[in-house]
Amino acid sequence: MNEYAVTVIGHDRPGIIADVAEILARLGLNLTDSTMTRLRGHFAMTLVCAGPTTGAAIEAALEPLTAERTLLVTVRSVEEEPVHEPAGSPHVITLHGADRLGIVATLARAVAESGGNITDLTTRLSGSLYVIVAEVDATNPERLDTALRTAAQRLDVEVSMRPADADLL
Repeated sequence: MNEYAVTVIGHDRPGIIADVAEILARLGLNLTDSTMTRLRGHFAMTLVCAGPTTGAAIEAALEPLTAERTLLVTVRSVEEEPVHEPAGSPHVITLHGADRLGIVATLARAVAESGGNITDLTTRLSGSLYVIVAEVDATNPERLDTALRTAAQRLDVEVSMRPADADLL
């Protein structure tokens, strides 16, 4: 079974997800992982799919979506990776405060230096309020919590961390 990473980025419009999913289904591809969102009026999707077709066939089938030059589609072959059990426990980090340069970098560095791994990250800017929600695999939650509080104090933002229900992630 071949695995492919497909990205679709461009101006948002109704039906993009349906168009892509239908094309991939017609090719016999199963969507195994995906993330899709709107970013300031632009659509962004990354998905991994598996099936018996080729990358060239996927590109050709998706090519009509790019005809109006409002969407960019890429297809890359990916190696199937073994499933690894998380090294730590799942946690959710929420951060909010005044927008300023370096918030994501500082948060990500605190997680990495504490032995954690960010598995999902969403940011939103609403006026001058910046919000981050991150799912993290924390190998040492106490150490991570301390690092987050130190980073939040330095950035003058509020941060919280709570255990996540692993069944829902």
